[in-house]
Amino acid sequence: MSSEKENINFDFIGKGWSFPPVFNKTIKGVELREGNDDIIESIKILLTTLPGERIYDQNYGCDLSPLLFEPFTNSLKSSLSDTINNAIVLFEARILVENIKFELSTDDGIIYIYIAYLIKNYNSRYNMVFPYYLKEGTEL
Repeated sequence: MSSEKENINFDFIGKGWSFPPVFNKTIKGVELREGNDDIIESIKILLTTLPGERIYDQNYGCDLSPLLFEPFTNSLKSSLSDTINNAIVLFEARILVENIKFELSTDDGIIYIYIAYLIKNYNSRYNMVFPYYLKEGTEL
């Protein structure tokens, strides 16, 4: 990965706080994410934010709530893929989505969302997996 970092202009990709924010005594500040790590953090935040949650940007977010109550059909997968792609197009301008796939894990109530993307201007391809939990809570 170090050779990739040398070829990528971080001014274009940017830096951002880790999420949730982590304060580091050694560096006497907040830990930052840069490059592809910053993009992954940004996508995770986008996918976990419902539209209307942010006071200053009511449109920001991606509504994955149809996953909770609908049968996991090809039609739903297509609809969710469009929803995720549209949110990324609107709010993550640094990348182009190449493919979105889903994998259902019925044992633990997780849908894995696989997003393959290309960093614009660099033709660097990356993948990320976002686990979307259908069941929450613990057995207390």
